[in-house]
Parts: sequence; structure tokens; C-alpha cells
Amino acid sequence: MKNLLKTNTGRLRIIGFLEGTSLLILLFIAMPMKYIFEMPFLTRPVGTIHGALFLLFIFNTLSVGVEQNWKFATTTWKVLLACIIPFGTFYIDSKILSKIQNQ
Repeated sequence: MKNLLKTNTGRLRIIGFLEGTSLLILLFIAMPMKYIFEMPFLTRPVGTIHGALFLLFIFNTLSVGVEQNWKFATTTWKVLLACIIPFGTFYIDSKILSKIQNQ
């Protein structure tokens, strides 16, 4: 874990995990509680946390993309798309981010 915090790619992987987890909590816990059980108390805090993590993920993806010289048409768009698809950040982490060699 300490090694992940030392690099931009490692930090992106951590943010991706947190963003993906917050999206799943929002979609599968907070939203059903709001609309099925009429208990909306989780929607606002989880939505706010997810929104902040979403923005952090986008900014860090662009930063790592520039640092790693990713071509937008081949890599960057896939990583950006992953943050709006449930389980997408976990897939991208295993297929792209975990394989990046940091200098």
C-alpha cells in the first residue's frame, strides 16, 4: 500500500478503487433505500463523496495520461469511461493500471 502512494499511477489506482466502491454503494445501497424504502438519508452524503472522488479520478487520469504519454484515442478514454460504469474502475485497474511500469 505504501508503494501505491509514492507514484501518480498508484494514487490513481487507490482513487479508482474508492470511486468504484462509492459508485456501487450509491447505486446498490443508497438509491434503493431512497426509492424503495423511502429512506433518503444516505443519498446526499454518499453522492457528495462519490462526486468528489469522481472529479479526483478524472483529474488524476488526465495527469497520469500526460505523465505516461498515453494516446487519448487508445488509453485515456477507456480509463475515463471506466469511472461511469459500475465495476469499470476495477476492470481498468486490472487490465491497464496495474501493468504500468513507473519510472
